Amino acid sequence: MAVTLTHFNFPGQKSFYKGKVRDVYNINDELLLMVATDRISAFDVVLPAGIPYKGQVLNQIAAEFLDATADIVPNWKIAIPDPMATAGHLCEPFKVEMVIRGYLTGHAWREYNQGKREICGVPMPEGMKENQAFPSPIITPTTKADLGHDEDISAEEILKKGIVSESDYSELESYTKRLFERGTKLAAERGLILVDTKYEFGKKDGKIMLIDEIHTPDSSRYFYLEGYHQRLNDNLPQKQLSKEFVREWLMQNGFSGKTGQTIPAMTPGIIHSISERYIELYEKITGKPFQKSPEDALHKRIENNCKSFLKNR
Repeated sequence: MAVTLTHFNFPGQKSFYKGKVRDVYNINDELLLMVATDRISAFDVVLPAGIPYKGQVLNQIAAEFLDATADIVPNWKIAIPDPMATAGHLCEPFKVEMVIRGYLTGHAWREYNQGKREICGVPMPEGMKENQAFPSPIITPTTKADLGHDEDISAEEILKKGIVSESDYSELESYTKRLFERGTKLAAERGLILVDTKYEFGKKDGKIMLIDEIHTPDSSRYFYLEGYHQRLNDNLPQKQLSKEFVREWLMQNGFSGKTGQTIPAMTPGIIHSISERYIELYEKITGKPFQKSPEDALHKRIENNCKSFLKNR
């Protein structure tokens, strides 16, 4: 069974926001209850079927890494009232996402391959090949769009447009570099390379906090460390640990998010295989066995656990 939508009514609830994957409840303009549903998106489209355990996987990976980086920057997390839900501080989000790239891949490679040698105002060296490490990680921010696609933006434009103040942006860059450094170290301990990721930040009581998810396969790209250099030398694709396999399945079946294309049928076999891959991702990234939470009365369980947290906090 999968949770694809929630309609809870919590004590003190002020508003409800449905994101691509998360259902977010504002409690008294003070707390957020964020439910990681089993919805799955690719190419900015939410696919028609939910993936059992995906929400639990993402919620628990994010919790793990929020705890593992709390000494670098304070974060929004207060508690995990349910395997699929996080309770945390309501922050005023910055209107940028801090994307950091250690390797020339994905969007950066597509730009590079078209002859561009600059991304978000950051120069890229000549003579690089796909999936090669940058001399040092580069920060390539995007605007945080309420609707449509996020857009690349340079630090200079962010400051010029007053999207973030100079002092705050300097802090965001510093936190981003230190978080990526920590994430890289933790990934290496699991035989992985943290290739690129994004961080979102907000402010509460004048203090910058890390918000949303961190180092999950939905927000990050991982390569397997073993065989990386051989594949790079042989110009072969890298073995990835991300939800890239979902995009590849869609593209093989004629869907890449373009107008007029039809999402292929998600058979029980496909849904099961995606679920199993997410569980594999969890175990590889965290180094821990995945404990499947009970599937019975999922909605009621989440609701009761969140209500219990609110009552006892």
